[in-house]
Amino acid sequence: MNILKDVFAELFSMFVADARLTAAILATVALAAILIDATSLPPLAGGLVLLLGCIAVLVLSVSREVKRRAAAV
Repeated sequence: MNILKDVFAELFSMFVADARLTAAILATVALAAILIDATSLPPLAGGLVLLLGCIAVLVLSVSREVKRRAAAV
């Protein structure tokens, strides 16, 4: 039972460790869902919005981390 508790604690800490990244990904998913439901946007285009949004969030997150580490050196 202790191992299971440790696994869940580690999984939780992975998602909470970078709150900005988590919030941005959730916002991207919500935006894609709203665009598909509220408009006549086809699901494939919504998937493209989701893909490009997640890639953009990832690139911005990595560049922010690079700048932070460069400033620390």
